[in-house]
Amino acid sequence: MSPGLIVVAVIVFVLVLLFMASVRIVQEYERGVIFRLGRVIAGAKGPGLFFIIPFIDRMVKVNLQTVTLNVPAQDVITRDNVTVRVDAVVYFNVVESVRAVVNVQNYLFATSQVCQTTLRSVCGTAELDELLAERERLNAEIQTIVDELTEPWGVKVTLVELKDVNLPQEIQRAMARAAEAERDRRAKIINAEGEFQAAQKLSDAAAVIAEHPIAYQLRMLQTVTEVAAEKNSTLVLPIPIELLGPFQSAFGDRGGTADRSAGGPDGRSPAPADPSVGDLPPAN
Repeated sequence: MSPGLIVVAVIVFVLVLLFMASVRIVQEYERGVIFRLGRVIAGAKGPGLFFIIPFIDRMVKVNLQTVTLNVPAQDVITRDNVTVRVDAVVYFNVVESVRAVVNVQNYLFATSQVCQTTLRSVCGTAELDELLAERERLNAEIQTIVDELTEPWGVKVTLVELKDVNLPQEIQRAMARAAEAERDRRAKIINAEGEFQAAQKLSDAAAVIAEHPIAYQLRMLQTVTEVAAEKNSTLVLPIPIELLGPFQSAFGDRGGTADRSAGGPDGRSPAPADPSVGDLPPAN
């Protein structure tokens, strides 16, 4: 092979290498920040095909997709001096590619650290009951603080969610006892209200029976019928004297009529004769 062909081959090979080094493809969800001799030129590029000057230009690609960041569990001392472990998840994305590359060394790591410190500080200002019952307010507060801190980096925090709150075992047992006591209190209140309503209804029934005594008699007969239907046995029930009044009057009238029919003209029975009078011996 002649020296001329070797030189041409070398030149072609170098040109191919330079071409490959100068071609950059930026995806739809990416933006490219180009540094020329250390200086940013004309904002972010993309998406599409771009050419850079080899060994002079340098392109840094930034992903614009939403990032899901898991915040590790943090030991937090609440305002009422209870130690808990809280973890969270943060959703954010880059809105300014140049600032995300220039203003911070690693925006992912920086955002993670800001989320951890903010999570500890916000949860430390809340009481345990607020931490368990007011998560929406705490989420919004953390999101606002983190978004303000990451705004100079071109990062937009869209959502922060507290995932789990791990309580010590003694706190869990105390809360379980408190919940059980609360349920017992509600049960007693409901039972007392039921007894009070039942007493009111019994008082109303007693007032009705007092106005209509026949209702008491009908209730007693109904009770006797119900008991006799369940068990076929001998029942001994005290019967109020008021129930016997009509029967006493009826039987008393019949007895008086019979006595008057068996007596004399005045209605009284004649005195019985003494059978021993005719058997007495004669006096000496």
